[in-house]
Amino acid sequence: MIEKFIKNEQFNFIRKQVAWIKDSTKQHLPPGVLASVYELSNEKISNCVTALTPEQKELMDFSSFKTVEAYEQALEQLPNYLLAFPTISEQQLKKLFPKSKKLKLPDLSNIDLHRLTYLSWNDSRSNKKYILYKLDSQLVGIECSFSPSTKKNICSICHCHGEVTHFSTITKAKKVNNPDYYKSIGNLICVNSTECNKNITDVSYLEEFLRESLKK
Repeated sequence: MIEKFIKNEQFNFIRKQVAWIKDSTKQHLPPGVLASVYELSNEKISNCVTALTPEQKELMDFSSFKTVEAYEQALEQLPNYLLAFPTISEQQLKKLFPKSKKLKLPDLSNIDLHRLTYLSWNDSRSNKKYILYKLDSQLVGIECSFSPSTKKNICSICHCHGEVTHFSTITKAKKVNNPDYYKSIGNLICVNSTECNKNITDVSYLEEFLRESLKK
């Protein structure tokens, strides 16, 4: 049995490469150009997940495919190998957010944890947004303030255009000679975190933002 090994953002990346191939075939490109599209996409797909077993590597090898149907059939198999977002208990939540005494986890019964890169939910009473993510093999969380107003723009996390809101968090960084010092950092984020998780293909900004927010 092949162990699960694909992260949500990696699956999204593969899915977008297949979509690019599908779109390219509709453009009546010269055979040589289309072959280059296939070759480049295959290389990106094979390199997006590292440290694979021989069986996992075979699943990620799309180089022999000649039709869009073959790519789509292979893509349909990959959700079986998606890693789930780690489960979290109320006790863990209290440790991550000790100052939020009445904080509760959202209802996860209708959420596919295999399709989450990060878990986020809002507390509309206080205009707070909470983000959980597994950073460097450890589950971390930050509390952010978010604006109730929305607009169409690019999300800083998934880099897609959609309905976004401004969010910000105060870092833990302190200055010895200035006890009142604080640093607030923020940007735009998708209003709908489920859609954001469906689109994210790169966690670079998310991890950079979390590291900066948690820096002491």
